[in-house]
Amino acid sequence: MDIQGLDYNTQREKLIMPEYGREIQGMVDYAVTLPSREERLKCAKAIIKIMLTKVPQIRDNANYEQTLWDHLYLMSDKQLDIDWPFDVSNAEKIHNKPQAVPLPQNHIKLRHYGHLVEELLAKVKAMPEGDERKELVRRLANQMKRDLLTWGHGSADDEKVADDLARLTDGVIQLDLRKFRFGRITALTVEDGKKSRRRK
Repeated sequence: MDIQGLDYNTQREKLIMPEYGREIQGMVDYAVTLPSREERLKCAKAIIKIMLTKVPQIRDNANYEQTLWDHLYLMSDKQLDIDWPFDVSNAEKIHNKPQAVPLPQNHIKLRHYGHLVEELLAKVKAMPEGDERKELVRRLANQMKRDLLTWGHGSADDEKVADDLARLTDGVIQLDLRKFRFGRITALTVEDGKKSRRRK
């Protein structure tokens, strides 16, 4: 739709640094056209002051002046011919996107327990009998029960945890529920677990 007299940003040239707005971009374009280096530098210094009013939080950075001059250099499409008070040769690095962080590609069979519990199950399965294995089994069983309660996957009773422990360790770990006592898991503990997962 083309309405006479209306000027839409979508129809204008894309801004190099939109945070400074179209007015400052216009000032930069004007500075490039000035005939002498002295005039261009004087105009550039005035633009830097105005840029600072647009993004005052930039002062929190130790090298904010360097950043402003880098921005000015980029906004001029590298056409502003002045004696730069700062080295702007690395200015283009501002627009370089960081490399994507690769996500772990491990296939998790039991998502409600998570990858770390799977690793611990494999570890406890390979451990020799003794106090160290007994302590790890105790902690693992309590964590599994917490996970079941947090995620609300069916039953979270003691028999379910004992059954999962036996099944997931190929029968190596057999939890004797007549002797084993789970730690006290309150509704508050479960709610805290849910909140921390939501934050992530």
